[in-house]
Amino acid sequence: MTETMTRVTLANGIELDVRDEGPVKDNGGNAPVLIFLHGFPESHRTWRHQIAHLSGRFRCIAPDQRGYRGSSKPQDVASYTPDKLIGDIFLLADALGVKDFTVVGHDWGGAIAWGVALGSQKTSQTRNGRVTRAVIMNAPHPVTFQKLLYLDGGQRASSQYMRLFRDPAQDALVREHGLAPLLVKAFEGKLGSTPEPEETAALLADWAVPEAAFGMLNWYRASPMDVPPMDSPRALPASYAPPPLPPLSIPTLVIWALDDIALPPANLDGLDALVTNLTLVKVPGCGHFVPWEAPTAVNAALDDFLAANG
Repeated sequence: MTETMTRVTLANGIELDVRDEGPVKDNGGNAPVLIFLHGFPESHRTWRHQIAHLSGRFRCIAPDQRGYRGSSKPQDVASYTPDKLIGDIFLLADALGVKDFTVVGHDWGGAIAWGVALGSQKTSQTRNGRVTRAVIMNAPHPVTFQKLLYLDGGQRASSQYMRLFRDPAQDALVREHGLAPLLVKAFEGKLGSTPEPEETAALLADWAVPEAAFGMLNWYRASPMDVPPMDSPRALPASYAPPPLPPLSIPTLVIWALDDIALPPANLDGLDALVTNLTLVKVPGCGHFVPWEAPTAVNAALDDFLAANG
């Protein structure tokens, strides 16, 4: 796990620990940049197999996002609204001198990647956009996910852990013991795969820090996503309006592990209407943490996509 991390101060004052590997320059020009965004409750180490595979050809930038590990961990919920988390990625690119990039995200990092791509996609009509390609892994499109939470009993049941994470009654447990007991309460017996022992040890150390535990939970607490209780009607509320998002038209690769207990494949229904330049790769027999559960399949899909959309 020996690696070099860079401390980067963003223009908003947030400090991120960042792994920055690969060529900065290639034949006198800029090497293509991939910015990797991890999900809950992990770190930049989510991408260890992809960075090892790609950093000979691409500049691979993988931050510990705000609230995680040694990065800044503001404790107020308002510091974790999606606009701030999305803004961090553009400010990180600015701080590292990156103009154009491909965004790659998994889980919560994938949710932020959707926002980054939708907010600055580079097309023939928006030549000043900074995001040239997007890669999303087991992170639902924001339009699809909210509808499923209202209408689909399976997705609603799979997302009840979010209500637990938002419940302040859990704070005393987290403050005394860190995040691990709450994860056991939410997921015990449901997750089929665990990372290598050294990775597990590092995660347990991260989760034991109360400030980090609350930083991670604040991603859920600041989210506008509505997760109804199981006994609420399965119907769209009268007040519901889909987010006013444009179609995503840049080349986009969606990799979906089909045995994800939190995010079933129903999240893929209708995705081709929301993403007009879509490549979809399904990974059977794999759970939620597809970057390290199925690295060979993920790396092959990345190679094909990046070569075809260079």
